[in-house]
Amino acid sequence: MKKNYPLKKMLHGQILLVLLVVSSTILNAQVVLENEIKITDFGLHFDGSRNRSNPNTSESGQYDYWFGNNISAHGDCIKTYNEYVFMTWYRGGKDDRHVMLSRYNTTTGTMATIEFPHRHTGYQNQWWIGESHNTIGIGISPIDQTIHLIYDMHAYSRTKPSNGSLSDDYFRYSYSVAGTLSVSDAEFTLNKFVEHPSKTGVYKHLSLNSGRLGYPEEDYSNFNGLTYPQFFVNDMGDLFMYMRENGNNNGAYKFSKYSASTSTWSNFTKFNVVNAKNQGEPYNWGLYGNMKYVNGKIRVGFQRRSSNNNDKYLYQNGVYYAYSDNQDGLNSWKNHQGQSFSLPLLNADFVKVMEPGDYVPTTTKNEVYIVGDFDWTVTENGDVHIISKVRDTENNITKYLHTYKPSGATDFITSEDFAGATSIYTSGDSVFIIGLKSNRVFIQKAEGGTNSFTTVYEATTGRTFDHGRVHINNGKLYYYLMERGSGNALPLYLQIIDLDIVKEPFRVSLTSPFDGDTYEVDQTIQISADAVDENGSISKVEFWVNGTYFDEDTTEPYTIDWTPSTEGAYTLQAVAYNASNETVNSAEIAVNAQAINPNDLTGVEYRFKNVATGKYLKSSSSSTDVFESDYVEGDDALIWTFVATSRDGQDYYNIKSKVRETLRGAGPGQGNAIFSTSKSAPNDDVDKIWTSHYITTDETYRFEVRNTGNYLYNDVGGNFINFSADVSDVRSKWQLELASSAPLSIDDNVLTSNAVMVYPNPSSGSFNIVLDGFHSANVTINDMLGKVVYKTTMNSNRIEVQNNSRFKSGLYLIKVVDEYQRVFHKKLVIK
Repeated sequence: MKKNYPLKKMLHGQILLVLLVVSSTILNAQVVLENEIKITDFGLHFDGSRNRSNPNTSESGQYDYWFGNNISAHGDCIKTYNEYVFMTWYRGGKDDRHVMLSRYNTTTGTMATIEFPHRHTGYQNQWWIGESHNTIGIGISPIDQTIHLIYDMHAYSRTKPSNGSLSDDYFRYSYSVAGTLSVSDAEFTLNKFVEHPSKTGVYKHLSLNSGRLGYPEEDYSNFNGLTYPQFFVNDMGDLFMYMRENGNNNGAYKFSKYSASTSTWSNFTKFNVVNAKNQGEPYNWGLYGNMKYVNGKIRVGFQRRSSNNNDKYLYQNGVYYAYSDNQDGLNSWKNHQGQSFSLPLLNADFVKVMEPGDYVPTTTKNEVYIVGDFDWTVTENGDVHIISKVRDTENNITKYLHTYKPSGATDFITSEDFAGATSIYTSGDSVFIIGLKSNRVFIQKAEGGTNSFTTVYEATTGRTFDHGRVHINNGKLYYYLMERGSGNALPLYLQIIDLDIVKEPFRVSLTSPFDGDTYEVDQTIQISADAVDENGSISKVEFWVNGTYFDEDTTEPYTIDWTPSTEGAYTLQAVAYNASNETVNSAEIAVNAQAINPNDLTGVEYRFKNVATGKYLKSSSSSTDVFESDYVEGDDALIWTFVATSRDGQDYYNIKSKVRETLRGAGPGQGNAIFSTSKSAPNDDVDKIWTSHYITTDETYRFEVRNTGNYLYNDVGGNFINFSADVSDVRSKWQLELASSAPLSIDDNVLTSNAVMVYPNPSSGSFNIVLDGFHSANVTINDMLGKVVYKTTMNSNRIEVQNNSRFKSGLYLIKVVDEYQRVFHKKLVIK
């Protein structure tokens, strides 16, 4: 008989605050358990045996499984927002299996739980075989307060499983309407989530944008074969998700960014290639690790699994690490030595840190086992910490390794004097090992850039736990745990532990720009700082450039505008003054200013987009043909580079296809056609050299065959020719899109106000301008008499405008002109 768990009965048990403090040995009196909350008595767990050949198929009895036995409090299942903690889980026992989402309010101590109609799928859609991959990842967007759930379907497709039973259920995504994060408990219900457009009572979608206006329900090529969903948020509040595409030894991370202004997700960007062997690498390879946003940067740390089955490694090898200086992660990627590379990464060795296999003696085939106990983190100070384990099965040797790089150091240090751990975390400038010891919570701490771990918390009595997931925010540990026990319905708890992250009572830090950012000369940059005096007040914050006073602000938030006038590297620093005229300095950051030469096109991969047609120039890999094409993610035939060459003492470019070679502008005898030839670059043939003409008024280009007066042209028949067009003929004009970035998600020819968001609006003080789909724009704000009251250039997708008495009560008109000369208008009300 199927059990019935009335929601009222469940919530009655859930809202009990079981213990304020459990009996523990507290080794550091400041690291304390603040609260322990029971989430449910009925978390699904696989209590049977690892068995897919002859499993128990009934709804009663033990729950056999494949892979692992954990499914609740597993995966990317816990997030926080303000006073709320969000947790996903499956309700047990075996005959139930429903998807659940709980929200705990740390201020009121109350809980609200949503039951979804969806149930645990099981291994290859056999519900009676538990599948630990089927976790429910949760992401939250702080900008529009939406909730996003992605279920790990373990790389299923129309043909996996082979019986096709998941052919229309291979990807599962659920999302809420805006504002859901902070609704009342009574309003936190299923109807806050968006139904499938054609299936009543179904809240699963087959792609990230399905069900949204203008997007199809299914996008099979981009959303089949995905696994391991994870969410993260950058410093600007932008929500990202990433998953691994393809298999274990030929898989790639690909990530997408959520736009709160349009409620849509961007096209995927791939961190690394699939089928690396087809692009010159000796073997295909995949990756096991994480993409995270940690202390100001998107970062990736992983171990590589190669398709080479003849080396000493049984599965994966190595430790690899990289980061991006771009808040969106679309470009500016570097290895730990600061050397740049473009996405997608082809050669994993370029970002290799060390080889755990070098710490054991065996050289025999398949005897080095490097699986499990791998993780990494980065402190606020920039110290990088990586933990790993290596086992020599031939000689029965196991070593636990801690590889770390103190901020400012050039090389990593690897210590074998490490007790081992499954995960490592950071808060502030400290790193933590958090886990279970004798099935109770255990915490060790070290200062960033060191290997000096000491135990700061250890529970020695009280309930015991089987496993859990860690989330850290604002110096608090939120540990989501399953209690040990028998059966396939076990209690889930949340422990909230204060990690004793001590901050200086009088402090200041720069919040923008970011260390390492590069800007254009003569662009206005907003410099902002956060200043606090816990025992008094802040009187002002000074901003210093290259060690010299520049400007100051006396009101919070502390912000000034600065415009670099010459090329070079600049150091920025904030100095805060308190009411007693005492001072404290922020850490210095370095930014660069460069003069952009729009006619220097070398060294970057581009897509050519015609201004008139919106179509792309596409090459064939097997013939001389070029085609008119829509944008297709990951299509290398759309990618071109410029190679410098010369003839008769004059400089030109070859335009080179990524899948073929040099672009040719033929003569009248061949109809002035454009061909993609097999001639390599650099090349000085008269019909393969091009002159670039940059048009400043609309930031577009025209490309002339040598100096003939004929230009690359997209005619009305969809053909490409070299044609003597006038500059006013937009069919001869091209936008160059960086190949490392997805194209703008909005029609370039349509003025879409949703691409610019202003909030709060109305405003009684400062307000924010946020761009969606582009990252630079000129902003002008006029009052109703037409007077310009504010003007700036944005070089990121977000700016905070301070009032500073420049805006009186009334209505203002905001004009935003983006890099493609599209104009957007917004109204602003100042109260």
